[in-house]
Amino acid sequence: MKANAVVFTAPNTVKFQTVGCPDPGPRDAVVRVTHSWISNGTEGSFLRGERINGDTPKKPGDPEPFPIVAGYQKVGIVESVGAEIDDLKPGDSVFCIAGLVEGMFKPSGGQVSPSVSPRDVIWKLPKSPEPLAFAGLVLTQVGYNCGMRAPVKPGDWAVVLGDGMVGNWSAQMLAWRGANVIVVGRHAYRLALAERLSGCQIVREQDGDWTNAVREIAGEQVAVAVDTVGSPNLTETVIGLMRREGHIVSAGFCRGEDRISLQSLRDREISLDSVSGLTPPRMDETLKLIADGTLQTLPLITHHFPAYRAADAWKLIQNRNEPVLGVILDW
Repeated sequence: MKANAVVFTAPNTVKFQTVGCPDPGPRDAVVRVTHSWISNGTEGSFLRGERINGDTPKKPGDPEPFPIVAGYQKVGIVESVGAEIDDLKPGDSVFCIAGLVEGMFKPSGGQVSPSVSPRDVIWKLPKSPEPLAFAGLVLTQVGYNCGMRAPVKPGDWAVVLGDGMVGNWSAQMLAWRGANVIVVGRHAYRLALAERLSGCQIVREQDGDWTNAVREIAGEQVAVAVDTVGSPNLTETVIGLMRREGHIVSAGFCRGEDRISLQSLRDREISLDSVSGLTPPRMDETLKLIADGTLQTLPLITHHFPAYRAADAWKLIQNRNEPVLGVILDW
């Protein structure tokens, strides 16, 4: 069968084109996509040719990872289900990850419609809030994972490095758990959003020495530091603000440039958690927290584009000639 898809055909080249899909099998459902949520960081690194799979950076000698269907998260309506699926039906509103495709560097991708998707990458959505709130469920789950990974006691200080979507959702989760949260970032509108949604304190990285600003707020008693930008330098810097037996959560993509001194951690017995990907239990919990309003997703959306204008969406994301955060492709 044929489908429309957003395809990265070469470095920094985005096309909206027809792709081939395998015929659905007995454990597949066909989903007509309504909205897909762009993952600016992960998809951006794929678009630049920096990684070949998941969190695997491209190394010299690796094949060029093109063409590839972009993305990994979308919502839509079930059109048909395979004979072995008895818990979904046509008309159901769902979130799904991968759609199976042919002739691409990878045999699956997110931004493709209709999407032939295996049952195990589909989540049935509740009646509220609106389906769009769940369109970034995988990425929201990364923020959930970042915010839940380290032990936190009410009143502990937590620093989130990065004011993007994962940073915002990490801050929301840490605040929900009772931490006093400080978000360090570069973008005034994103920091204001984090302050409003999580009640955090904010520090602009470029306004002088941000470490002094954090020290003035929390002393050197930071219990948790979450790196959402993939910066070993920032991570090593924040160690100097941490209390003994603190915890670092590393989530950003480091492009293979990820050296950090173990001795700098050992001096204060600091633990490091590296988070990546998804698990079904985390997806389930994230869905519940969106549904009950704990995790706010809709306020992070700044732009909508028709899917056929995906190239324009990426120009905006890359050039940042206006404030941009959550970008939705409408199908």
